[in-house]
Amino acid sequence: MVINNSKFYVVEASALPEVYIKVAEAKRLLITGECRTINEAAKRSGISRSSYYKYKDSIFEFHESKSNILTFMLILHHISGTLSRILEKIAECNANILTINQSIPQDDEAMVSISIDTISMNRSQEELLASIKHLKGVKALRLISHF
Repeated sequence: MVINNSKFYVVEASALPEVYIKVAEAKRLLITGECRTINEAAKRSGISRSSYYKYKDSIFEFHESKSNILTFMLILHHISGTLSRILEKIAECNANILTINQSIPQDDEAMVSISIDTISMNRSQEELLASIKHLKGVKALRLISHF
């Protein structure tokens, strides 16, 4: 994803240098009110204030992004009720479905893309996607975009 000439990637935490994880932790401490000052949050996270300021605008937890629209693509086995179960999971999270596009099944598989508004969700996006990915009939799930 590119915003204002900046490139963004979704990366598993274990692949990041430790300083980024510690900056994210410092941000969490400030947001939750566990720490009142940047100095206190930086100390508790084990980083310097300069590291915090250097990277604070470069690291965000996935659920923390400013986006409200999530688009993902699925490959579904041609099994009755699979799409219904996916829509039930989305409804359980209070997400609002914006678009659904489904191809005609070929070789007993169909591609589906779904866009949802996540602003009112009562669970994290990660939890929703994981619950969908493990449903019977879902062969693959891939995050396409997050606006």
